[in-house]
Amino acid sequence: MSSPGYGNGDLPAVFPDWSPYSDLESAARAYLRDPDVALEALGGVLRGASVLGFTLERFVNEVNGVWQEVVVCDGSRLVLWHGEDVPPGEGPPGSMTSSLRVVPVSTVTEVGCRRRLTRADTGEIRVDSIDVYLLLSSLDEAPAGDEIVGAPRHDALRFGKTLDDGGAGQIARLEEFARLVASVVGRPVL
Repeated sequence: MSSPGYGNGDLPAVFPDWSPYSDLESAARAYLRDPDVALEALGGVLRGASVLGFTLERFVNEVNGVWQEVVVCDGSRLVLWHGEDVPPGEGPPGSMTSSLRVVPVSTVTEVGCRRRLTRADTGEIRVDSIDVYLLLSSLDEAPAGDEIVGAPRHDALRFGKTLDDGGAGQIARLEEFARLVASVVGRPVL
């Protein structure tokens, strides 16, 4: 799968692995198409705060092009940056959106992590996919008619990695990120 407009005209659907990089800047520069945009936006909010952990996501969509996301935990906040190409006809060629969202860790009410395990003929067990969700106390802004009347739905942040989409290293890093967030949820903020 490829999308026009990158380097020689093609954007690969398989991206370099960011999981070996323990610092945010190196990981972003290895993985994101627009690391400078992301790091500038995140830096404006983090302002020197310690990055305790992070996760990255990127994929190519046949309609919109590249979709990128960085989520950083500094112990008291989740800082999310999202960059997405603007669909053709909705802006000049090469346009993208850059969004920033800050979520206090105190608003995370639940952390869930589901791993799919496979067993080899030898009996060895490996993780071949992971799905993580962070349930928030805020309500989701679902369009009218999509929900049962009187049943509000809480907002959630969802992340996933598979062996085909990210590999074993990114699966492990996402699980590490989920454990980090789970360890700070419910603790008093100093």
